[in-house]
Amino acid sequence: MKSATREYLLMWGSHILYALLIFLVGYFVAKYLVKFLRRTLNKTRLDAILVNFLSSFTHVLFLTLVAIAALHTLGVDTTSIIALLGAAGLAVGLALRDSLQNFASGILLILFRPFGVGDFVEVSGVAGLIEEVAIFNTVMKTLDNLRVIVPNGIVYRDKIINYSSNAIRRVDLAFTIGFEEDLKRVKEVIWTCLKEEERILNEPEPFVGVGDWLEHGIRLLARPWVRKEDFWEVKTGLLEKIKYAFDEAGITPPYPRTHVVLKENQRKVK
Repeated sequence: MKSATREYLLMWGSHILYALLIFLVGYFVAKYLVKFLRRTLNKTRLDAILVNFLSSFTHVLFLTLVAIAALHTLGVDTTSIIALLGAAGLAVGLALRDSLQNFASGILLILFRPFGVGDFVEVSGVAGLIEEVAIFNTVMKTLDNLRVIVPNGIVYRDKIINYSSNAIRRVDLAFTIGFEEDLKRVKEVIWTCLKEEERILNEPEPFVGVGDWLEHGIRLLARPWVRKEDFWEVKTGLLEKIKYAFDEAGITPPYPRTHVVLKENQRKVK
């Protein structure tokens, strides 16, 4: 009886030692692999948020596998544990469907980088500077200094306009003049204003010309190119400068006119 008990204890003791050995070795191996993964990811210049998340996720995954292997050594039916973990993961995934969508979109935004911190973008009807691209949401600061937090799921599936991606931008200006105005003279006034603005680039060459014929006048277009950091100042400055130049030259915008024709009723007498 004593020998059987001793053999039983020795058997379980050996199983416990093997399980502890597997767990300890697996723990240190997982720690080393996570450090190696972190160093490798840092060399790829990925975002620090994504590096930390992938490292933490990998560490938890390795420890889970090590724990399952240790329990299997003890004779525990790990099949049911794996099935339970899968069911729990499915339930959590369904409950956090929107959060997981934002999470996946955040990883894609960090990987593909349609914009970066400091870029001026427009997304989902909101325009502002990007302050932070986190895992679940994107933080923006609007021009009137409001802090807007947009879920990454909305950001990724919506149209993104990045005004800061290119070094130069085109300033689009439109002016309407009457048909009676001297077109050549009006264009000369606009060209003079453009040449006085030193921040306008010579290449690409600015454009001034007729854009369209309207019902009550002619639409002229002025399209100079500037550096992206000068865009707003040049645009507002040109609008003001050209307005004063038009006033000095006596150029006025046309006003809509309505022609009313009155016909006298005539009666036929038989």
